[in-house]
This record gives sequence, structure tokens and C-alpha cells, in this order.
Amino acid sequence: MHPMMRWIAAAIVVWTSAWPTLVRSEPPPPVELVDVYRGGVDLSRYWASEKFDGVRGYWDGHRLLTREGSIIPVPAWFTKNWPATPMDGELWAGYGRFERASAVVRTADADDAAWHEISYQVFDLPAQGGDFDARVPAIRAVVAAIGDPWVVAVRQFHIEGEAQLQAVLKRVLDKGGEGLVLHRGDVPYRAGRGAGLLKLKPYEDAEARVVAIKPGHGRLAGLMGAIEVRTEDGRRFAIGSGFSDEDRADPPPIGSWVTYRFNGLTNSGLPRFVRFLRRRPEGPPPEPASR
Repeated sequence: MHPMMRWIAAAIVVWTSAWPTLVRSEPPPPVELVDVYRGGVDLSRYWASEKFDGVRGYWDGHRLLTREGSIIPVPAWFTKNWPATPMDGELWAGYGRFERASAVVRTADADDAAWHEISYQVFDLPAQGGDFDARVPAIRAVVAAIGDPWVVAVRQFHIEGEAQLQAVLKRVLDKGGEGLVLHRGDVPYRAGRGAGLLKLKPYEDAEARVVAIKPGHGRLAGLMGAIEVRTEDGRRFAIGSGFSDEDRADPPPIGSWVTYRFNGLTNSGLPRFVRFLRRRPEGPPPEPASR
């Protein structure tokens, strides 16, 4: 076998064994999904909050689930004070530590001390009646009643206009944050898109499946040079930027899913200035639109 083929085969084995399959719950939880902020909205009608780069965690009143519906094996102490009412939030390990949060959620068992690195950032109460204006104080009250330092009510605040919005975004980015979320105040909790949720980041991101690995040349000889990916709607393109040398030595294997970042689309509909962001161990997104 050609050395490159042996390397690709070994990468597939390593990747598929590194992420054990979580137990799947049916059906997936009915979560709200975020659309992209493109301006042109009345910001006075929205609450703003920081967007935390972690793993979505939906508490159904008895179990903690991923957005795809897998049961997360959290320690008993982690949720012992949690209410029977559903909560929606982010399992977060700190700034720049998404990979760590993902690894703990998907590989740590309930006895693993690594759970002490994780906080639960609560941003909504799916079963709470009323619109988001009414749910904001309810979120704060529920989290206060739990009393666990690792359970945090995400700070929700109002923005006066576009200038303040951009200033707040800059402060979040300067401290290593991912971006902001805008939540329209007069909307009840509604699963799916069009839920009054908008994300604001300095770039857009989406998912695609790896269909080919291209070898590197020059300084990258013997390593991966780029990956070719296919989106769920059939578009194919190469991603050659955003990889560390460690990524290039152990690239995402064929068949796996990755998240990439980009800045707008070309006239032909392909993403511009594409950069690899991270592997997506949970597989394909639940629906084809970018988040």
C-alpha cells in the first residue's frame, strides 16, 4: 500500500475510535435554532448576550441531551439540584477551549473528574410560558434556586443601537469570545428557525463532509495539504487554511464532518476566504442551513 494511503487509513481508525457514540434519545429535543444577523432590525426589541463556544446541552427535566438527542452521561452531583423544568444552555469549558468541552461531553463518563472543568451556561427555559421578555427574569430565578456555581444564567441585556452593538461585539472578541446572540423579546420559545434568534460573529460558519485528502508539498510534504469537502446541498470545494501542523499530521478523515468559517459567498455560491475551524465529532448538522 502507498504510504499516503496507509496514513489515511490509520487516520480513519484513530478518528473513529476517538469519539465513542453517545446513547441516542428519540426524538431530538425541540430546540430553537439561530439565524445570522444581517442588520436591518429594530435592536430595541432584542436582548443581547454573549455567544459561548461550547456544546449545546438541553435539560429535559430528567436528562441532559445534546442538540442531536444523545444522552450526556453527566455525574449525579452535576445535576442533583436541577429542576424538573427544561433548561437550554451551553456546556462550556472556557475561552478557546471548545475542543476540551467537546471531548469531556463525548468521552468522559459520569465518574470523570474532568466534569469539574465544565460550566452550564443557561440561556433559556423552553417550557416556561410567555415571551422572552418574561423568560429572562424566570431564567435568573431558576438558576439562583439551583445554587450551583457551575450553573450560570447567561447575562441578557439591551442594546440601544448598531454602534453600541459593534462596541459590545468588539469587547467580547477582545477577551476571546465568539460573538453575540440577539433574542427578540416578544417571541415565545419556538423550536426550529425563525425563533427570533440571531447570531453576530466576525465570520459565518457552516458544516461539510470530507470527501478527499490532498497531500501537501514543499514544507508540507508528507502532511495533509488540503481537504476537499462536500456540503449537504452538493457544493464541493477545498479547504487548505486554518490547520495547525498537528491537524495536518492527523487530518479529519474521509467521511467525517468539519466546521469551516468563511466571509460571504462568491457569484457561483461558494464560500469566500474559507478556513478550517474544527472537527465535528457529532456528525452532520440536523438541517442543511448554516448556524
